[in-house]
Amino acid sequence: MDVFTFEERNLVCIYNTGSRRGVIAALEEMKTYLQEDEEELRALTDSVIGKLTAMTDGAFLELELYPDF
Repeated sequence: MDVFTFEERNLVCIYNTGSRRGVIAALEEMKTYLQEDEEELRALTDSVIGKLTAMTDGAFLELELYPDF
């Protein structure tokens, strides 16, 4: 079972710093630049942050993170 949806996986790939905590920090920073009307991206980002927070560093390192765009 894949932890992330297609869109979530691509977002993680874009903001991948090499560590789970680094991705969370990068996504949290990115959220500060979102406009009010970017509700869909905010919801996607919150979903990814929630999933990353719930997983271990080891589980993150086992992910095969290759963008599919």
